Amino acid sequence: MKKEMKIVLPFYKIAYAVSFVVILSVIRAVVFTYEIGLSIEPPFAMLTAVFCADTYVQEITSNRSEVQRLYQIKKRIYSIIQRLMIQGTFLLLLAVLGYGLFFAFQKPITHPVTESEILQFITCFGAIVVTIFFWGILANTLSMLFRNMWMGIGSSLLIWVATNSTGGDKLFGAWNLFSYSFRDIENTADITWLYGKGLCICIGLILLLALPKIVRKRG
Repeated sequence: MKKEMKIVLPFYKIAYAVSFVVILSVIRAVVFTYEIGLSIEPPFAMLTAVFCADTYVQEITSNRSEVQRLYQIKKRIYSIIQRLMIQGTFLLLLAVLGYGLFFAFQKPITHPVTESEILQFITCFGAIVVTIFFWGILANTLSMLFRNMWMGIGSSLLIWVATNSTGGDKLFGAWNLFSYSFRDIENTADITWLYGKGLCICIGLILLLALPKIVRKRG
């Protein structure tokens, strides 16, 4: 675990991720507390994609892939999953920190028609967990397919732009990857946005199941 942590959490990645969250909480103005979750989710999706894109391809760029091929496929898959979990946990803790920093810097107020502050935080936390899970696995998978981190990031960015938009909201509706961000804030009884998060989980699990085949074919 310590070895994997050193590989996937070097100082420069921690530094730019923390800086990103601090800057976001300072420059992204919010008036009401419900806007915090909406301000965090889309940027964190892209941060996660950039952060996790090199989860496995760094073995290729550092010429360690030949050694990796000597290991059993189960051990290689376990290593990838372990690295994704380490990065995901770090990013989730960072998201919680960012949520608190919005209160510190922006001092938002509670909108009269939204849920309680605790419920808003729990909802945001759940949405961010799924967002980090999906975009981390997506970026890693695309990077492995292309055997290039930047291609993985670029492909993830295209998907991000297509879904994190008014057009994406109209096209996909409740099934949008960013359904949480586009949900009807004033209609707290409407939980159809969970469809989009459910879709993220399903796609993420499919990509995880496809990992062994991808590793065998792409090294």
